[in-house]
Amino acid sequence: MDTKIGALDVCKPASNEVGSLPNGTAMAIQNSVPSTVINSSEATLGRHLARRLVQIGVTDVFTVPGDFNLTLLDHLIAEPGLTNIGCCNELNAGYAADGYARSRGVGACVVTFTVGGLSVLNAIAGAYSENLPLICIVGGPNSNDYGTSRILHHTIGLPDFTQELRCFQTVTCYQAVVNNLEDAHESIDTAISTALKESKPVYISISCNLAGIPHPTFIREPVPFSLSPRLSNQWGLEAAVEAAAEFLNKAVKPVMVGGPKLRVAHAGDAFVELADASGYALAVMPSAKGLVPEHHPHFIGTYWGAVSTAFCAEIVESADAYLFAGPIFNDYSSVGYSLLLKKEKAIIVQPDRVTIANGPSFGCVLMKDFLRALAKKLNHNNTAHENYRRIFVPDGHPLKCAPREPLRVNVLFQHVQKMLSSETAVIAETGDSWFNCQKLRLPAGCGYEFQMQYGSIGWSVGATLGYAQAVPEKRVLAFIGDGSFQVTAQDVSTMIRNGQRTIIFLINNGGYTIEVEIHDGPYNVIKNWNYTGLVDAIHNGEGKCWTTKVRYEEELIEAIETATGDKKDSLCFIEVIVHKDDTSKELLEWGSRVSAANSRPPNPQ
Repeated sequence: MDTKIGALDVCKPASNEVGSLPNGTAMAIQNSVPSTVINSSEATLGRHLARRLVQIGVTDVFTVPGDFNLTLLDHLIAEPGLTNIGCCNELNAGYAADGYARSRGVGACVVTFTVGGLSVLNAIAGAYSENLPLICIVGGPNSNDYGTSRILHHTIGLPDFTQELRCFQTVTCYQAVVNNLEDAHESIDTAISTALKESKPVYISISCNLAGIPHPTFIREPVPFSLSPRLSNQWGLEAAVEAAAEFLNKAVKPVMVGGPKLRVAHAGDAFVELADASGYALAVMPSAKGLVPEHHPHFIGTYWGAVSTAFCAEIVESADAYLFAGPIFNDYSSVGYSLLLKKEKAIIVQPDRVTIANGPSFGCVLMKDFLRALAKKLNHNNTAHENYRRIFVPDGHPLKCAPREPLRVNVLFQHVQKMLSSETAVIAETGDSWFNCQKLRLPAGCGYEFQMQYGSIGWSVGATLGYAQAVPEKRVLAFIGDGSFQVTAQDVSTMIRNGQRTIIFLINNGGYTIEVEIHDGPYNVIKNWNYTGLVDAIHNGEGKCWTTKVRYEEELIEAIETATGDKKDSLCFIEVIVHKDDTSKELLEWGSRVSAANSRPPNPQ
């Protein structure tokens, strides 16, 4: 199916939904205007930026020091409400801000000019693809160097300071280059408010000699942001609801499917209200897992074409009408463009547009308004859910491993399922963990995150750091393949340093298994590490950390008991040794279809 991806170019009024959490609730921002006069020595650009970050809900900023940002970092860490989380490299700092934003609603990272900015760029691109508001702050050149022909270090040796800016223009929704104090206040505030309104990353470059200079514009506590509310066009909303209700009420067995843009539309609660009112069978696309409560009585699982959870695809694809809320149909989510869906049966609801089958499209209609209004117009129809209950056969439990029998991945996840609660969250790395974690049934309150649109291998290490820092009350369970871990392993150090209690399951199967199933070759085999030995070396006796290797089910059971018992206050690293060909059946199917899509011959010229 074809649908627009990303923000639409129509109906873009500002949003008052600041720092929205996955369930659609919004973080509160000060609603009273402070009048406190700041001591003139503290009325600096750096302290203003720090106060602004705290004001929007950022209490931790992920940083890598460099000579262009050191003075700025001094002023950021002087803010009592802001904690500096020093990362091992810029890529992980960006990934950490990404993970933080998924829980807090907004995140921030600070790096140095060009050599740091280009290193963090990949993480910022991933946040852009996932519609995450992220403030990327770069310590820039001395303001006196602008407009000269000087060549600076950390550049490619040309008298051009715009290379970094040009790179960020394609992966951020706003860029501010602050190289004078007169408009610094306005530039910073515009950048931050734009990130919140657009739910996308922004870039702020601050000249290295400006952060500590007092200026009259920073003499008072910053006035809280007041963002204009987004409003639906009322006539368009009524017309869209009328057309959609007529379409769905004619259907015999309609279903509804949640997509990843439920998050950016802050429409999770409205989507559940529609499910309650309509009685429709309720599914999610894989990248929306965790955005819809899986304990809902009408929940039928993950719709992912041929690799859907059991019996979900049969119900969705046999429906005579389906409502998709916030979908992204790409080659991965469509399993190599193989979904058995028909446009004439679909209502596509994007954050500010509704398209009904082959018929009309209604712009300037906000998703949450549409879903709530539609809930009042639909006839109750639980036919699809009843059909699901009729055909559903519970999963058979994997055969219990015999003593000292090599551990299987499906046995691992059988035990993981028992660990989940409202006090846990799951982070799934790109790879077979995508498919194994999709089959976990999330209890109420259990968090879940993975990066599907961008699919950057190694994302989960930094994202786990950021997510766990944002919600220390939750125990994060991260599932990371050995190949992915080798990309970004360093910031396990930062997790230990900050006292995090994450349980990392390192699944060691000797290579890039997801790539193997798409197209195999010697490049997919990696050098095996002593992963627990590496983490022990990183720990180095400082902080709380416990590691173990497991090869058999009885060792896994013992490891989980230890991690959730005696070592519940430590970072726990469990290396799980499995056979290189022990993959989920879903990955085998998905890999073959994606491979077929990738290898299509050129069209005739």
